[in-house]
Amino acid sequence: MDDFDACLAMDRAPGVVDFVQGPWRDPVQHRAFITARIGQDYGNGLGYWSIFAKTQPDRFLGWILLIPEDSTGPEIEVGWRLHPDFWGQGIASEAASVIIDHAFSRLELPCIVADIDERNMASRKLAEKLGMTADRVVGGYLRHVMTLEDYLGLRA
Repeated sequence: MDDFDACLAMDRAPGVVDFVQGPWRDPVQHRAFITARIGQDYGNGLGYWSIFAKTQPDRFLGWILLIPEDSTGPEIEVGWRLHPDFWGQGIASEAASVIIDHAFSRLELPCIVADIDERNMASRKLAEKLGMTADRVVGGYLRHVMTLEDYLGLRA
């Protein structure tokens, strides 16, 4: 919650939520949505994490999540959002890699998913770079999947 205002500002930056459904155009609903999402208890080892610059630890870059899909599950989803000033620098890849390691090494999850709008080529490429495989369309989004076996095979 310390980064709440930075999250709101990031969501308002051009291009950030173009491919994500949400109450982005209504300031009251947007604040309520972010408050509920960040404040929810998703269980041990799950949640949202802020991403900060290594050289400027007080500079908010974005966030990474590992939560039940759509906050209800049953699948566990990985997701990322960065301010556009930091796109294309490998930051999302680095943060997502750490969270994926956490998901499989510490939480011992059997599988993680990322549902990505088919038009969002940057996120689709990132999911593939991370070792996720496009599986099928779910709710209008292209589902990317990584199993524990996939993860272990990538680390071997």
